[in-house]
Amino acid sequence: MAADDLILLGKIVATHGIRGQLRVVPYSGQFDTFFAVDSLLVKDASARLVKHDLASAAVHGKKLLVTFTGYGDINQVLHLVGCELYIGRDQLPEPEDDEYYWHDLIGLTVVTAGGELLGSLESIIETGSNDVYVVKSAGREYLIPALAEVVTSIDLEAKVMTVTPFEGLLDL
Repeated sequence: MAADDLILLGKIVATHGIRGQLRVVPYSGQFDTFFAVDSLLVKDASARLVKHDLASAAVHGKKLLVTFTGYGDINQVLHLVGCELYIGRDQLPEPEDDEYYWHDLIGLTVVTAGGELLGSLESIIETGSNDVYVVKSAGREYLIPALAEVVTSIDLEAKVMTVTPFEGLLDL
């Protein structure tokens, strides 16, 4: 599987109890993907990807508890602490119309409707009402709200996001 086909979901940060459960911090802060898949790819210390079938996944505070099939004892999973968890892109459901996965948006070139190059979408800030796209260029950073009236088009094939900023947005 090519690196572009892998989605990094989170990291195993500790064991939990003595029955082989693992504490996972999801990088997106979302747990839904863990409940929608049957298996995860674990990147071990030697950077090898090993597929593990999920026996269970449960929310535990701001973390997730994961149990892999065939691992029922803490001693069997200690070596997994510190490993990152991935899934294949093909394991994700197709997004709805006008919805995008963050990993597809990161790296897009952002331009205004008038053709001005703003930079590259570097990260996304999740807020209560709407996401905010962090767009960076040489020496400049823009915070673009992910609103339909601001983000006028996204072309994943061309890797371009077009925005129509409201007055003063680019002056902040």
